[in-house]
This record gives sequence, C-alpha cells and structure tokens, in this order.
Amino acid sequence: METEHDQILGSVAQVKIADQIGDSGEGDDVRVSCFTEVSDDVTLQFQIIRLAKQIYVWVGCNSAKFGNLYAAASTRPSNTVSVTSVLGGTSDNTGSGIARRLVMKTGLNIILACNIPKNNPLLETKAEKVLIGKLIDLGYTMSTPLRAT
Repeated sequence: METEHDQILGSVAQVKIADQIGDSGEGDDVRVSCFTEVSDDVTLQFQIIRLAKQIYVWVGCNSAKFGNLYAAASTRPSNTVSVTSVLGGTSDNTGSGIARRLVMKTGLNIILACNIPKNNPLLETKAEKVLIGKLIDLGYTMSTPLRAT
C-alpha cells in the first residue's frame, strides 16, 4: 500500500513529465512587461502580457483604472483587421485604433485595455509610439506588417 508521501512523489514526477512533454520550445510561455513613461506632465503606465498567439496590453493614464477593453484580430482571406469593444466604449474610441494598428504591426490577436482620454489625440499618439517601440524592443513585431485592404 502506498503511503501519502509516495503518492505525492508520484504526482510530482507526473507533473515533471507532463511539463517536459508540454514544452514545445515554441515560446508558449507567458511573458509580462510593465513600464511607465512620463510625457508633458502626464504619466502613462503600460503592461504587456505576451501569450502564445496573442498579446494583452493595458495602457493607463494618470491612474490605474482599467478603461475600455477592445479585442482585435486579422480576418481571412483579405487580412483586414476587425475590432470590437468588449467592455465600455465604442469602436470609434481611442483604443480601437491602437488595437487595429497593433494587430497590423504584430500579426497577433490583441486585447487592449485603454484608459486614455478621448479628447487628447496627442497623448494617444504618444502612447502608441511608446507602446510600439517597446513591442519592437521585445521582439513581438513582424518584419513586414500586415497591410489593410
């Protein structure tokens, strides 16, 4: 009869084997990057979570509020990008344009939470430039971006 100690050791061994089998070496791990940028007395906070086939991005302005949530993905066969508002906002709000352009730049599905004021296009542009620069530094962008048709 197995003792509790033997059962635990057996479970740990199974987990290790499952880990080795599940490790495809294709970068399926989750990577998290957080950083802050100060521009014109406005603090922009960013969080990027890289998953296997998508990127989650949060952009905050002067607070840690969640903001509106958008989902964007390229569609087949024409490689156009579809964006939808998941929480709050509408498809013409600040975050939808950023999400659309991020899909074109990365080729991945994008989930974007955005808390940037709608009446400040310069701040939106600055946030997007900083975000794309960081994505390039992290190696999350494609060498040739998708072209919207």
